[in-house]
Amino acid sequence: MTSTTILDASTLPVVWWKSSRSDTGAQCVECGLLDGGAVAVRDSKHPTGPAVVFSRDALAAMVGAVSDGTL
Repeated sequence: MTSTTILDASTLPVVWWKSSRSDTGAQCVECGLLDGGAVAVRDSKHPTGPAVVFSRDALAAMVGAVSDGTL
């Protein structure tokens, strides 16, 4: 699984969104789609903090690994 770290997520040319399951003040992340299909992920409480950029395949693999307990 490959990813790239961006030090200031607010510099990315994306519209960020939270999961519909996120709650105000909860531990949640935001995602944004980049040109070319990559997905940026950041901590919703730190919009100028770092973001991790995944290919869609890498993000799907990471989410699957978290879901099945291997990560």
